Amino acid sequence: MARQPDARKQQHWLDLMSRWRQAQLTVRAFCARHRLSEANFYRWRRVLRQRGLLCTQPTPARRAPPAPPRPSFVKLTIAAEAPAPTAVELVLSAGRLLRVQPGFDPATLLQLVHLLEEPAC
Repeated sequence: MARQPDARKQQHWLDLMSRWRQAQLTVRAFCARHRLSEANFYRWRRVLRQRGLLCTQPTPARRAPPAPPRPSFVKLTIAAEAPAPTAVELVLSAGRLLRVQPGFDPATLLQLVHLLEEPAC
């Protein structure tokens, strides 16, 4: 007959695993600091993973933080003439698309949007 898991012990090890990840220490250093057996640490980590209580992805290697990105520059050329005006697109409820060409009448557009967004009877 299989033994029932001790909920208190299980929670204790879950807390330890969480503290280990936050501490960003190696398993050896964490166990030494908390006077834990490395064998018990690895055993409980495996058990908690098997029970689905601990994610299975490996903890990322402890590395120095990456250097800040170096600035890069892009040459910008300004066109002599202004670009031609383009249509404005409005996405309405239910995924409907309303495309309005330049020079539209704002009052008419407002009425149209209210009409299209009005709930159906």
